[in-house]
Amino acid sequence: MLLRRKSGTDHVFCNTWKTRCVPVFVPILLAIPLVAAAQTYPAKPVRFVVPYPAGGINDIIARLIANRMAAGLGSPWIVDNRAGRGGIIGSDLVAKSPPDGYTLVHGGMGSFTLAPFLSKVSYESLRDFTPITLTARAPNLVVVHPSLPVRTVKELIALSKSRPGQLDYATPGVGSTPHLTASLFVSVTAVRMIHIPYKGSAPATTDLVAGQVPIGFMPIATVAPHLASGRLRALGVTSLQRSPSLPSVPTMSEAGLVGFEMNPWFGVLAPAATPAEIIAKLNTELMRVLRSPEIVQQLAPHGVDVVHSTPEEFVAVIRGDLQKWGKVIREAGIKGE
Repeated sequence: MLLRRKSGTDHVFCNTWKTRCVPVFVPILLAIPLVAAAQTYPAKPVRFVVPYPAGGINDIIARLIANRMAAGLGSPWIVDNRAGRGGIIGSDLVAKSPPDGYTLVHGGMGSFTLAPFLSKVSYESLRDFTPITLTARAPNLVVVHPSLPVRTVKELIALSKSRPGQLDYATPGVGSTPHLTASLFVSVTAVRMIHIPYKGSAPATTDLVAGQVPIGFMPIATVAPHLASGRLRALGVTSLQRSPSLPSVPTMSEAGLVGFEMNPWFGVLAPAATPAEIIAKLNTELMRVLRSPEIVQQLAPHGVDVVHSTPEEFVAVIRGDLQKWGKVIREAGIKGE
């Protein structure tokens, strides 16, 4: 039984079975620093880690966001490129940073939902990070060289089945999102094709355009310039909705593979245990930035669709992707390089 008694001007609660009394203001005092930190945040520059090289899509998105966040919050946002091991090095750095809102990461699907199944990582995506919001989606394309006698996904499947193990397909590399797209395609269609992994999108695109490899699973940004010229032909986009940058290209679902989706995401995450008040403040400001028409217009030519979410929605995306792509990786026997 708890009794309240007054001691001077302080109220305390006492357990009748014990002699110790606890001042009720102690929990309040403990909470004051967190509330104060959220109210004054940000009081110094924010380090915005990009775990990929400068000039890539992740970096482009992050810099657009950083400029507007700095203006909106009145404190510098410093983009820090920490590339290496497919985004693992930079992500790990943030996981080990103080949870005070001053070190954030602009993460990608690769390092948060694919890398745990392909490489040795010291962090867990939903244990060591607090997701704040998604920022963008960048679906892939299924493309073919015009010499290949197919114009639809159904025709590609039919041709592949008539020539099992004879058709090659290119991706930017083992474990990349285009490679996972191809693995899902092979799984759901039961076709047999030969994977030709490249060291990046640029060399893969070069060989696709030259006809050295007839089929490609590629990011939109690297192959889109070759579609209008007719040097490559797009069969399907891997998002559930058509890409605003290529509205004439059907989705894989529309092309006959109902429910087929690989829509790589980018998003902002903080170290685990970052105060909820700071997460809420960042989410509100990021949502404002991501609704900017200028951001949408600047990213559209790169095949990037700007999105935003609540932290809870972002958590659900990561959890769902870990389940879905973990299964695809295991069944396809994909091993990281």
